[in-house]
Formats: sequence, C-alpha cells, structure tokens
Amino acid sequence: MKQLTAQPNLVDQVRDAILEEIASGSLAPGERLVQERIAESLGVSRQPVQQALALLLSQGVLRDAPGHRLIVAPLEANYVRQMYEMRAVIEGLAMREAAQRNADRAAKQGPALIEAGRKAAVSGSVPKMIAADMKFHAFVHELCGNPLVASTLAPHMTYMQRVMGQVLQRDHKPRAVWDEHETMLQAIAAGDGPRAETLAREHIMSAAEFMISGLQEKQLPTGR
Repeated sequence: MKQLTAQPNLVDQVRDAILEEIASGSLAPGERLVQERIAESLGVSRQPVQQALALLLSQGVLRDAPGHRLIVAPLEANYVRQMYEMRAVIEGLAMREAAQRNADRAAKQGPALIEAGRKAAVSGSVPKMIAADMKFHAFVHELCGNPLVASTLAPHMTYMQRVMGQVLQRDHKPRAVWDEHETMLQAIAAGDGPRAETLAREHIMSAAEFMISGLQEKQLPTGR
C-alpha cells in the first residue's frame, strides 16, 4: 500500500485504501487485518485505521473472527444476488428518470465518461475500472433528479465495489461492459425512459449472474 498524506478525510482515505486492496485481491477472503501493519503501511496512526476498519465491518466487507480478529468477509452468493436484485430496480428507476428529465445533459456530458471508462478498461487497472464505473452510475443518479436513489444505494456501494473487484479480476471482458454503458447512455440521451430502464436491469442482473456463477462453480475462497 502507498503511504497517505494527512488530510481532513483521512479515515475515508484509509477505508478506500483497504477496500482497494480487497477489491484487487491483494487481501483475500478470510485474511486477517492487523491495525498496526496497516497503519505502518499507510504511514498513519492507528486511530484512523481503527475507524476505517469499523466502517468496513459495518458495511459487510469485514467480519469478526475468534480471538478478537477482523478478517475479510467471504462473498456469499445469496447476499450478492439480493443486493444486485435491489440495485437493478433502483438503477432502472434512475435510468428511466434520467431519460425523462435530462436527456440533453446526458448527450453532452455522458460520452466523456464512456471514453474514460474504455481507457480504464484498456489499462487493466482494477481500481481505475471500478472508479470509472462508479462515476458513470453516479452521473446517472444525478441526472435522474431523485436524491433518494444515491442515498438508498450508498450503504451498499462499498460492498458493491468489492464484488466488482472480484468480477473484474476474472474473464469479464470489461470493455464489453462499456459497450453496455454506452447503449444505456444512448437510450437516456434519446429520452427513451422505458428502454433505458430495461437495459439497466439487464446489465446489472447479467453482472450478478456472472458473479454468482463464479462463486458457485469456480469455488472462490469463502473464508479460513
């Protein structure tokens, strides 16, 4: 892990750094996290590390283990499916409302996000691909004009990034994901709410099926 400079949102920075290690596979399911080691690696005190670990524990990314230990939580297929099902409904709503309210803005500003996403995919960097994906969906949430969309999804997005990391490490062909994103953006820009909603639901549930099949068939680690 690279060392961090002290800033007001240091706890968030530490959380993001730990999450990046988990999403990229550097910290595997079942692996123990030690506050002292993380603090030393990041060049910070133990306090922001302790707070960051508590956040990740509350968000389901970490789990308590015997001996007062914290470990990376295993990915559970049922929970992943339920999370994606919930997200598909909300993202579908966001896409539909974005098309109805901000088609012009989507047409003007959206292509730059698609291009950035394609560049991230070509780079092969899991953190960059995750960040690009998050920015695209955050843009749609903003376009939809319903503040409850982002706030409802927010508690799940940290876990979602962890799931995305597992997907992107495998044979997911991330550039095809951006083809799907571009098709959704085109529907929004055309003002076609029903099509945008349908495409969003299909996109998200396709990702869910891929991830779940990986958990079940490839036997990804489920803890130690």
